[in-house]
Amino acid sequence: MDLDAFDLRQLQQESARALFAIEATNNNIYKFNKEAHHNSQNWYKAVIKWYIGEYGDLPSKVGPGKDIQLLMDV
Repeated sequence: MDLDAFDLRQLQQESARALFAIEATNNNIYKFNKEAHHNSQNWYKAVIKWYIGEYGDLPSKVGPGKDIQLLMDV
């Protein structure tokens, strides 16, 4: 999956769905910070890659992320 082809809004939406599935601890969030080096787009991509590794596809398609309804979709 080529996350570089996603626009910023797609990255934000997919990572928001993915974050629902992760336990919000400092260690879990830190692993994404380590990969992103203060670059928000890289941070979103790291979160999405983690999710794909756990669930096999994008958060909008499989796993707990697919059941998340974002406010913008209401």
